[in-house]
Amino acid sequence: MLKPVVLLLLLASPALARQVNVSSVSQLQTALAGAQAGDDIVLADGTYAVNANLSCTAHGTEQAPITVRAQNRLGALIRLNAVEGFKVSGAYWSFDGLDIQGVCADDNTCEHAFHVTGRAEHFVLRNSRVRDFNAQLKVNASQNGATWEIPHRGLIERNELADTRPRVTSNPVTKLNIDTGDNWVVRDNLIRDFHKNAGNSISYGAFMKSGGNNGVFERNLVLCTRDVATGGIRIGLSFGGGGTGNAFCAPNFNPNVTCDPEHSGGTMRNNVIANCSDVGIYLNKARSTQVLFNTLVATSGVDFRFASSTGSAHGNVLAGNLRGREGGTFEAGTNLLNVSSATFSGWYQEPLKGNLTIQGNVSMLIGAAAARAQVVDDFCGQPRPAQGAYTLGALEHSLGDCPGWPTDGGSPSPGGETGDGGVDGGSPSPVDSGVVSDGGAGAEGPSDDEEASGGCGCSSGLEGSATLLLAALGLLALSSHRRV
Repeated sequence: MLKPVVLLLLLASPALARQVNVSSVSQLQTALAGAQAGDDIVLADGTYAVNANLSCTAHGTEQAPITVRAQNRLGALIRLNAVEGFKVSGAYWSFDGLDIQGVCADDNTCEHAFHVTGRAEHFVLRNSRVRDFNAQLKVNASQNGATWEIPHRGLIERNELADTRPRVTSNPVTKLNIDTGDNWVVRDNLIRDFHKNAGNSISYGAFMKSGGNNGVFERNLVLCTRDVATGGIRIGLSFGGGGTGNAFCAPNFNPNVTCDPEHSGGTMRNNVIANCSDVGIYLNKARSTQVLFNTLVATSGVDFRFASSTGSAHGNVLAGNLRGREGGTFEAGTNLLNVSSATFSGWYQEPLKGNLTIQGNVSMLIGAAAARAQVVDDFCGQPRPAQGAYTLGALEHSLGDCPGWPTDGGSPSPGGETGDGGVDGGSPSPVDSGVVSDGGAGAEGPSDDEEASGGCGCSSGLEGSATLLLAALGLLALSSHRRV
């Protein structure tokens, strides 16, 4: 008979974890359908041809999450020919090390590799490669009777999210489409090569919108163009995206209540964004947003758009300008604006490919911006100075290059020339205060209300920091299209 103390310890401890080994699609479906808190579902190396969505409805807990992982990182090749792949409506699901690709013949299908909805709080996707979907991840609330359930507190880290060709669809194309939900964090990801080749031709690397709060984009490398000959209108990161139908917007979910603001309290810090045909950062009805120490190469800059877009921009280095548009306002700290592609190329080895290995004199950036409490590290994950000012931009140059920084930056992709498409006119212009309004480029992104309801009509070197994402970054010439 168990002693009382031992019995109490057993009762107080999380459920004993089970390892569930999977080597076929049917075994995977069975494991997901029968999942329990604490399960560790391990996929053996091999190809899994999936033709229907994979339902994840069980609930894990903080102490006993449900994990779905590859036995060897990127060894489990999941090939999806379905509108959705993993449909997650349970809490505390974590997906790790998977290689997922959409293989639908029609791009109007293959909507989402992951659809996270309802009570799916604390969702995690890490260390994975996900390619060829209209949205690699779609997040949204779902209605349960009179109650709307919202998946809060998700984490997306150390993934490669990309398309191998333009998406021929009129459906929304956004690699991370996070509607509703508070406290989502997107960090240390490589997001690249997204192009919508039909409809309004507008695509995004990632956005959070639909009434969410306190989202964070940090230390991501966003290359709107890298390997694929892309066109259309390509935007880097956004709070607000193209807007949301009132009926699908938190907290009211009321068709008669305007979705404004689209997002509140968001932070964008230490991101490197390059080769976008439009703005690198777009704030659409995004209240109290902090845009801090980002580097934007060959984009048209940053837009704060509409009256509810407020916040501050400080420590950024960017091609293009900072704009307050149609009532948008912000506090400008110290930023370096209108940096030409020639200047970036003088500083760094291959900035248009995301390789910011120092090759020139960057002394003008070092110690040029006052510290901010919200920024404690840089793009590489290295600590910013404990005292004194910071280097302008995403990299803290006072510490030298990132550990493990690539030395060659990879080779240009075949069949095209390397181009910049950035703003090459004149010298960089530092800005210490004030607002630049209506600078021209940039306008309203698409309305994707039809998908906001929740319906559907990484490279192997990823380890601890985004710097390891930078090997073999090729790109083609940037389109000159703008949102109008």
